[in-house]
Amino acid sequence: ITMAATRNVMRAVRVFEFGGPEVLKLQSDVSVPHPKEDQVLIKVHVCGVNPVETYIRSGSYARKPALPYTPGSDVAGVIEGVGERVTAFKKGDRVFTIATISGGYADYAVAAANRVFPLSDKLDFRQGAAIGIPYFTAYRALFQKGRAKAGESVLVHGASGGVGIAACQIARAYGLKVLGTAGTEEGMNVVLRNGAHQAFNHREANYIDKIKEHTGMEGVDIIIEMLSNVNLAADLQLLSCAGRVMVVGSRGPIEINPRDTMSKESSIIGVSLFLATEEERQECAAALLDGVEAGWLKPTVGSEYPLEKVAQAHEDIIHCGGARGKMVLLL
Repeated sequence: ITMAATRNVMRAVRVFEFGGPEVLKLQSDVSVPHPKEDQVLIKVHVCGVNPVETYIRSGSYARKPALPYTPGSDVAGVIEGVGERVTAFKKGDRVFTIATISGGYADYAVAAANRVFPLSDKLDFRQGAAIGIPYFTAYRALFQKGRAKAGESVLVHGASGGVGIAACQIARAYGLKVLGTAGTEEGMNVVLRNGAHQAFNHREANYIDKIKEHTGMEGVDIIIEMLSNVNLAADLQLLSCAGRVMVVGSRGPIEINPRDTMSKESSIIGVSLFLATEEERQECAAALLDGVEAGWLKPTVGSEYPLEKVAQAHEDIIHCGGARGKMVLLL
């Protein structure tokens, strides 16, 4: 009887109230979810950690899930079961997701079949968990919202994190001139290894001048911005005529001078993967799966944590300076 009972429960991180990292509670008696129509059940091997998950957990994010909930969107693992009408996947398939229904910080997760994609044998599960939100967001920022074209220049601000590395790899593969910033020597090396032509240290007092010197009178066509509340005003100074800042991340307000947009007819454009249409998601997926096959899409995995250390992971992703790849939870 005990064996049968244990098979239907799993470990999962549950959030019963919004707050600091300490509200993440690991429980070992959570029922394994069942896939309904058009859904799949995944045995999770690795789950990615994204900054947005800390904002949602704190209660400060616009979209609040109903409590209690399990965080986590980007899982990589193996199909354990499929619901009715699912024909694209079968038990045993290696997959990764860009969203889950039941939450990814768990031994098993249910996801809608159209948010699940085949994981190539060229990548391990850790890399699979690093594709989802970072690469889809970077592709959306560059092309669907930023209208990037081969030959243009892009500055990736905070290029050593998950989205930053994705943006560098994609932009390089699509023929853009890629500049990246990071906060450490190691971070700058990561940026250069992942497609940037030039890297700058955003902790140096005069780094903006160095970028201006590098780009000359032209300025930068596109800036992919992870920390708008710190950098947006300076970004507007770096843009070319008709340049655009893609706001991918922000942790608060900032004061800017709107006149800086007038002098160059530049744009500030917000990016949210949650607002992508099904067609846009499929376009992202097709481009990225091609990138895996072609060999240029190679996720860099950074810090790894066991599920027990999830609170530490949430603490570190916000407060540890100098990202070096995508943070993941190992299950």
